[in-house]
Amino acid sequence: MDNHLDHMPVLSRGRHRNPKRGACFMELASYLAGERWSDHPACTHPLLAALARLVNDNTSDESRAKLVRLVPSIIGLASDDLRVDARIALRCATTALPVAAAERQLALAVSVLAAEEMLARLDGAPSGRFSEESRRAMAEVPQAAEQARHFSRAARITEKGFRRYAAPNAVQLAVVGIVQACIPDPDALLRKLLEDTITDCATLIRGPQPTPTTPAPIHA
Repeated sequence: MDNHLDHMPVLSRGRHRNPKRGACFMELASYLAGERWSDHPACTHPLLAALARLVNDNTSDESRAKLVRLVPSIIGLASDDLRVDARIALRCATTALPVAAAERQLALAVSVLAAEEMLARLDGAPSGRFSEESRRAMAEVPQAAEQARHFSRAARITEKGFRRYAAPNAVQLAVVGIVQACIPDPDALLRKLLEDTITDCATLIRGPQPTPTTPAPIHA
């Protein structure tokens, strides 16, 4: 008897003309979502999809199959809320900053500050608000953090500029920083980054999910 899994595209690097030739992460998402075959499907926020493509393409062939379980969770995470872009950029920058080589730390620290500033602006909060994840990441690289603060005080980014340039740059820098970092298992960190970012986006777009409760026993 045929198993439908036998006909599933196999995850591999890059773009593919059709499912028979394999699939990248987002092509497989388009396939499962019932969309036209594409690595830019409408079912996923563009920046989250960009992260997924980068993680897919920069993960080793031996580890890429471990990404498959994440594909269904990215379907339906679409939004034009700039907070989503900022949250993705922040998660990427704070994950990569503590492990990235020294020459990438300043750009990643600037990305942390830009994302925090954008989130504060969108929430109507005071400038300079900092999340705990950002505090921890910046504390790991005090020299780069101080340089980034000096740089950021002299530059104010627009919402359009953040969406088109700053947020995508943060994602790109983070993935490259992790891939080139001197850590035992960059594939595992890339996978965790994608998983955590999907969770962040799901919380923003769908709202916090209720915790399942165990029903009370029924006494006779």
